[in-house]
Amino acid sequence: MSTELFDLTGKVAVVTGSGRGLGRAMARGLAAAGARVVVAGRTASDLDESTADITADGNQALAIAFDATSRADCCRLFDETIAAFGNLDIAVVNHGIGRAKPAVEVTDDELAEMIDINLKSAFVCGQEAARRMVDQGTGGAIIFTSSTGSLVAFDKLSTYGASKGGVDQMCRHFAQELAPHNIRVNVVGPGYMEHHMRGAGERHDTPEMAEHIRLTTPMERRGRPEEMVGPVIFLASDAASFVTGHIMPVDGGYVAI
Repeated sequence: MSTELFDLTGKVAVVTGSGRGLGRAMARGLAAAGARVVVAGRTASDLDESTADITADGNQALAIAFDATSRADCCRLFDETIAAFGNLDIAVVNHGIGRAKPAVEVTDDELAEMIDINLKSAFVCGQEAARRMVDQGTGGAIIFTSSTGSLVAFDKLSTYGASKGGVDQMCRHFAQELAPHNIRVNVVGPGYMEHHMRGAGERHDTPEMAEHIRLTTPMERRGRPEEMVGPVIFLASDAASFVTGHIMPVDGGYVAI
């Protein structure tokens, strides 16, 4: 099979939450596959570093700082992307937060924050990307980042798991509604990765956690950020032209056992 199916030359991609970690790896990978990439997030200095990584490889990138919880900012993100590059073909909705706390101790404000950032703002970003793709009439691909926490239970992650479960189901509904417009909508769900969200290091970087991951993950290790690239390129490309509404764990087999 020709690798041309995975070629994104001429495509324009937006990756939210791409100032660091998994998002930066995804953005860099999409650019290496030929896409012109907009790196988007809340911290301008992080975005500048991601953009520098991409342009150092000889690829095109533009940084746009935005607040994912603001519809106006989401609209501005996609409008500025189209103004700069002429089109919107791929939207990777990757931003999010993680908080660990027993369910019985979660406050109303903590629950609202989790749902607002992980679910509501993902919905709005996906919705605004879809509106522009529908108007263009040329199809597209929307990829949400969820988590294995949407599929199995983890200690003290009830609100996080609930928000990501909502993302999975949102993906299925978007996929059904947007299919007539040739817009495919899918999810990648990272498992235990070497790079995790801010604030998670204290509970992740311990010998006990390393041993837990070894025992519960068939591949006996954490994933590397660059191992998110292949799944995202696949779902963004013509190689996945008949794939929509799919929830793809990228977890070394964790949810398989």
